[in-house]
Parts: sequence; C-alpha cells; structure tokens
Amino acid sequence: MIELTYEDFTPGRCFDMGTTVVDGDEMVAFARRFDPQPFHVDDDAGAASIFGGLAASGWFTAGLWMRAYVDSVLARSASVGSPGGEEIRWPAPVFAGDELRASMEVLEARRSRSRPGLGLVRLRAFLHRGDELVYRSTFTGMFATRDAV
Repeated sequence: MIELTYEDFTPGRCFDMGTTVVDGDEMVAFARRFDPQPFHVDDDAGAASIFGGLAASGWFTAGLWMRAYVDSVLARSASVGSPGGEEIRWPAPVFAGDELRASMEVLEARRSRSRPGLGLVRLRAFLHRGDELVYRSTFTGMFATRDAV
C-alpha cells in the first residue's frame, strides 16, 4: 500500500529508520564475495590494519543502510528508482556486533520538468554507531506524485 508520494518528501523532513546489529558472518561472507581485502576477511590482517580489527566493507555498510531504507520507506512509497548520487563516505569503520541507527533527511524536492507525475528528491543518508557517524551518502530518489498514483 502506497503511503508516501513525492509530496510527502518535504525539505527538512527526517526519517528514523531504526537500528540493525552487524552480523559478523554476513559481513565476512559479503567481503569474501565482493570486497576481499585482507582487513575485511582475515582476523589477523584486520587486527594489524589501521582499523585494529576485522572491519566491514563500506559497500556492506551501504547495503545495511539500503535495507533499512527499503523496509521503512521505499516499501510503502511510490518510488520509481534513483538516477544516482554525488557523495558516499565511510568516516569510521564498522565491526561485527555494532548496533547502527539508520536515518535520512530530505534536502531538496522538485517536480520533474520533463516527466509529469514525477518528483525528484535529494536525500542524505546516515548510519550512526551511538553518536559516531559511520556512513553518509547523498543521492536523488524519484517518486510518483499523488495525482499520478
């Protein structure tokens, strides 16, 4: 059921998307498949790295945020995809067992000039471990307008 359309993504609105605990087995399985750098897949290499322990791939961390976004926002919205973004940052490492809080802020919103019934929404994504920021990205989401749903 669609609850959120373009009109609901007003600049300044924040979405609290809940928490997730980093599963160590998932974290390592992801790294082995997609980002097999030693500090992501080997305990000793992680301990000897600048991270001081086995650290999650940043792409795994981004995936954790994406899952929270789908579950709490996209699944109940009139989303029609995303053309991309302009920023992705991992300012602090993530480790197995970390509890991360996902959130999102609406930065800008405008109707498409070329596609009636479509709104473009610039969004900023966050993951925090306590007060520490571990992930941030800025991207554009596309959402159908209320009159197009």
